[in-house]
Amino acid sequence: MSFENKVKHIIEALLFVSERPLSLEQIKSVLDTEKKAIVSGINELKEEYDSNHSFKIREVAGGYQLVTDAEYSPWLRKLFQGGRKEHLSRAALETVAIVAYKQPVTKPEVAQIRGVDVDGVMRKLLEKGLVRLAGRKKVVGRPILYSTTKKFLEYFGLNSLEELPPLDELVEMEQENADNEN
Repeated sequence: MSFENKVKHIIEALLFVSERPLSLEQIKSVLDTEKKAIVSGINELKEEYDSNHSFKIREVAGGYQLVTDAEYSPWLRKLFQGGRKEHLSRAALETVAIVAYKQPVTKPEVAQIRGVDVDGVMRKLLEKGLVRLAGRKKVVGRPILYSTTKKFLEYFGLNSLEELPPLDELVEMEQENADNEN
């Protein structure tokens, strides 16, 4: 089999063993071939997986990653007894959502929106690598600015921040949940 015919299979092997999304540049550095051939191989694999497999190739955090089809999550949850990912608390989810939608944002701005102190939660999000220091705001006191990271995109299965649901849609869902609880 010629190298050109092996490209698709090499890409498949790379995605299979990688724990993180692989960018086109990373794949190109391994294959030492044109991006066009890599994109073509990825697209062929996507077509094959979409119709015949329990896993798919998704664009996540600016790269490509093999992911299982959501249809099979109940069995995978059983196997991994609740999943491998450590779940975020409600406070952490609220805080990281504010950072994602308002970034770059200061800790006092996040605290004002949440209505509670966020020091501990922000520290945990920094430790987990979901948020990062993004500089300092050019105002008196020069407070630290925070933004989300590539790991944030990976954690939530997003390719970019543009894939976040519209903010008004989230507000509606929150209101519906509150109405259902009452």
